[in-house]
Amino acid sequence: MDATSPTADGTTAPVPTGGAEEIRLEGVGKVYPDGSVGVRELDLTFAAGELSVLVGPSGCGKTTTMKMINRIIEPSSGRILLGADDVTGVDPVQLRRRIGYVIQNVGLFPHQSVRRNVATVPRLLGWDKRRTRDRVEELLSLVGLDPATYGDRYPHQLSGGQRQRAGVARALAADPPVLLMDEPFSAFDPIVRERLQTEFLRLQDTVRKTIVFVTHDIEEAVRLGDRIAVMSTGGTVEQFAPPAELLGSPATPFVADFVGADRGLKRLAVTSIDPSDLEQPPVVHLHDGLADARSALAHAGARWAVVLDDRQQLHGWISAERAAGSGTVAGACKRMEAWVPAGASLKTAFATMLQLEAGWVAVLDGDRFLGVLTPASLHAALRRSVEGNVPETAGSAVG
Repeated sequence: MDATSPTADGTTAPVPTGGAEEIRLEGVGKVYPDGSVGVRELDLTFAAGELSVLVGPSGCGKTTTMKMINRIIEPSSGRILLGADDVTGVDPVQLRRRIGYVIQNVGLFPHQSVRRNVATVPRLLGWDKRRTRDRVEELLSLVGLDPATYGDRYPHQLSGGQRQRAGVARALAADPPVLLMDEPFSAFDPIVRERLQTEFLRLQDTVRKTIVFVTHDIEEAVRLGDRIAVMSTGGTVEQFAPPAELLGSPATPFVADFVGADRGLKRLAVTSIDPSDLEQPPVVHLHDGLADARSALAHAGARWAVVLDDRQQLHGWISAERAAGSGTVAGACKRMEAWVPAGASLKTAFATMLQLEAGWVAVLDGDRFLGVLTPASLHAALRRSVEGNVPETAGSAVG
């Protein structure tokens, strides 16, 4: 994410990036003049380079907490550290130029082009035109807006999703160490919202900023967050933990109720397939005879086998019924449609099974076949994840 700027000899050199900085809240509270408590004595650390989510019901203080970080709201007590700096001792204007800010309605300037909107903070910081132009072009490409197509358009000429992407690009323009996001995707329909979330995860994988993300949607929190802080009414953090821990071991009845009775299903989305989850069915090859396939099936006591090609790559599968008669496996096997990459979530594997009405799903590392997940082994993997123990997988279920 380095931009470039001209050096004395006319060449270009990388512009140092803002990196990512830890945010630490120490005893931070907010009490309003009427005595109402917005936030109560928060002690939280948002790790550098991680996406931390504040989630909870309306009025729990999540947006107040985020706004205290960039001093849109001043805390009543405690201190907030951005890296080594106490934000209460930093000029608010200078502080906000170090922090990218994305809100639900984007907040683009309607009378300015997309290119000029994205260039807002670099211009305020006094960047030269060439450095600013290069940075804008880089960021528009990064968020999926072709500069040649969208750079000179105005906000009203963009779709809602495109405006949101432009807002993210503007927030990242000066390469701030911190990005604050206040329910940025909540106004969109489920399909567009999922696409924006996917795109944002890809972007974060590239820029690795310290992000504080506010949402009221636990599904969104689980999908996006490295760690999630569940807040309750009165501005109290009930639990701050990675998604898998939050879903598997709710710390309080409030958290258990908030994440829902279906938290085991939600946990499918944050539990990756582990090699120990996989079952190993019998394997035959395309050039094998059907008699060889029948022998392999009988030896394993199985009703079907995986078919690999000469490069040990997954080709398909063959059932005991299709292995009857003479000929080769190549002439009798069926193509494999149900497969997922190694490292996919259990939710992805389960969805693939349901979508293709498959009794199992193959797992591939690139083109290399690793094994299969069946409903029995998927259930065992989920139990192990939720309960924190290691029950035996149903290794014989392939039969």
